[in-house]
This record gives sequence, C-alpha cells and structure tokens, in this order.
Amino acid sequence: MARLYRSMGLVAGAGAMPFTASVSFLRAPTADSTLTLLALSLPSRALGFAREGERYAAAYVARVQLRQGVTVVRSIEATEQVRVPTFRETSRTDESIIWQQFLRLAPGRYTLTVSVKDESSIRASTEEVTLEVPRLVADGFPSPVPVYEAIPRQVADSLPRLLARPRATFVYGVDSLVPLYIDGAAAGAPSEVRVRVFGDGDIVGLDSVVQLPLRGGSRSTTIGIPVNRLPVGINSVQITGAGRPDTARTRVLVTLGEDVPIGTFDEMITYLRWFTTPDRLKELRDADLSGRAAAWTAFLKATDPVPGTAEHEGLRDYFARIRAANIRFRDDAVAGWQSDRGTAFVALGDPDNIIDTGLLNPNERVRQQIWEYRELRVQLLFIDQTGFGRWRIAPQSRGDLDAAIRRKLDNASSR
Repeated sequence: MARLYRSMGLVAGAGAMPFTASVSFLRAPTADSTLTLLALSLPSRALGFAREGERYAAAYVARVQLRQGVTVVRSIEATEQVRVPTFRETSRTDESIIWQQFLRLAPGRYTLTVSVKDESSIRASTEEVTLEVPRLVADGFPSPVPVYEAIPRQVADSLPRLLARPRATFVYGVDSLVPLYIDGAAAGAPSEVRVRVFGDGDIVGLDSVVQLPLRGGSRSTTIGIPVNRLPVGINSVQITGAGRPDTARTRVLVTLGEDVPIGTFDEMITYLRWFTTPDRLKELRDADLSGRAAAWTAFLKATDPVPGTAEHEGLRDYFARIRAANIRFRDDAVAGWQSDRGTAFVALGDPDNIIDTGLLNPNERVRQQIWEYRELRVQLLFIDQTGFGRWRIAPQSRGDLDAAIRRKLDNASSR
C-alpha cells in the first residue's frame, strides 16, 4: 500500500510507525502565499495503548519541518492524545487517527520532512519529500481535496472547516461516494465546472457538469462521486471551469479493501478470477484502452445479481470474502485469499460443515479439515502436515475444487 500511496503523490511512511500524509493547496487572500493543508493519518494499531479506567489511551508526536536549502522555514511539533472506548478500537487498521494543519507558504520548492513517533515506545517513522508549492492563478481552481466532511468557506481570508481524507482511499462495496471539497473562494469563480475521472489507461469513469452554488462571496462546495462509477485502482479527478486556463487535479484510490493493494486494471482482473467465468474476464482483458470503460460497464451489468439497486451486491459480497480471507487465513500464505483454504472460501463461500480432526484428537500430529458443500456435492480435504496451521489442499481434492468452482461460475453466468 505504501508503494501505491507514493505513486498517488502522497507521503507514505513505511517504518515501525506507518503513516500516510497528503498535501493540498487552497487559495490565500493574496497571490504571494498559498494556503497549504497538511493532513496525516495512521492506524490505531500503530500506537501503544494502555488501560485508563474504562477506556484505552495512547499518545503520539507529529513533527513537520519545511526547508529551503539549509534554511528551516517552518517547524511544527505536536503531542496528541488518543482515547478509545473499547479494546477493539485499538487494533483498527484504517486511518482511524487524523492530524492536520493549515500553513501559509510562499510559492516555491521546499524539502518536507514528516515524522511520527509513538510516545510509549521507540517506534517512529520519518519520510522526506520535495514539495512544490504552486502560485494559484486568479481564475483557476485549486486541486479538489478528498474529505470525510467539510463546511465550505465563504471568503478567501477564512479557513474551510473540513476533515481531510489523507489516504484518498475508498473501498468498493463499503463506501458509496467519493466526497471532494472544491474551493471556489475566488472572485468570479464559475457557477459550474466539468468533472472528469480517468482510471487506469485513461478509462473515463465519469464525465459530468456540476453546479457550484453561491454562498456569500464563494462558490466552494463538496461534491460526491459514486464509487460504483469508478474503476478499481488509481483514478485521476480533473476539474475545469468553463473558459478557464487550468485544470485542477487530484488522485483517489478505489480498492477492494484496506489490505488489498490494486493499482491497475490488470491487477483488478487478477482479483476477479474467482468471481466470474474465464470468458468474461477475457473480454475485460482483451479490451483496448478506449474500450475498457464500455467493457467494464457491460461486465457490471451482466454480473449484477440485483440490477434494480445502485449497489452491485455480487461484487460487494465477493470483495468482503477477500477481506475476510486475508484475516482468517493469513497464516496459510502471504495473501490469505490466495491460499488453498482462502481460494475455496472466496470462490465457494463458507462451507456448510467443517470437520476438524484436531478438535476430535488434540494429540494428532497431522491435522485434517474436511469442508462440505452440500449444494455443490463436494467435500474438500485440507491437511496441516506441520501442526503450525499451514493448511494445504490434498492432491485428490485439487481437481474437485477446480470442478466445483467451474460449476458455480457456470451456474451464475447462466442466470
């Protein structure tokens, strides 16, 4: 995921304290400075929590330094306290903790250093990048900002009240909208803009005109792009005002789950291997760049089990099984969904019954599990030869699993 985040232009610290940071630029009252928003997120599980009465508490230190050459322009250090009500909250892997700071910076090139340290241990991470602060033109738009929520500002000398979404990541089947804050706090901001979203290989996921209502002296607003209109992977959002010279851009990532790193169309096809037939995947794979959008739309229409709803329930449930497999079978392989048991679970679902010989005889050195799928009339045998929970499918069951997957996919495609 750190590789993907960096390819999106984000700051990703992948050390002992993993974090992700985004930098967004908004208009300042004068052209000699740019309002810069630095937003940083980290998962709760990165911190060392301790019991505090009925709650759990932790603390971290965020440090930011901006340099030009050897001159330190700005330096910020903040110690933040985190308190959560349950132990489960301490192990969250999403961007459950967000720290953000507005800065006014002169346009130019800087060296940005971001550091995060856990207060209760020596765990820390530091990332250094080059930062180009732009001079925003009077009749253009700053880049849209992915947010959780936002209250637009009405004049350029105030600050928008927003909670940024540093990872700019949206999970298919979990998130329904991609909220983007558009800052139109400039005199003469257009009343409408053209919003286009391009996926991998310039797939057009969206092309529409959005109205920007006037609020006070500003046309700042938040728009929501339906996640199901975007291809899985990295998407480039482009916003242009009619007759304006520049196009504002940002990138968002649509993925199958927080732990499923997909950045390209081809990677997406790999993840869909157990969702649909090889013929349908071949149609996606063979589509050229100009035809991928149409092929993806046709694929969604052909595989949607409940066409009358806005959500694709089939993909939602399939991606949920991938996420569950990565947790349940993480000891079986590097990626749980690609393990033998993970493959059966993702492709066929939960078995109707599991017989585990280790539960019947705890002293047995070689454990066996028999997975029963009554409707498919198949039993699959998995063996743990080592006793350390590394399960492999028995050779005699490999063909049965492949045949069961083919039958299920063929039955689904014929409906």
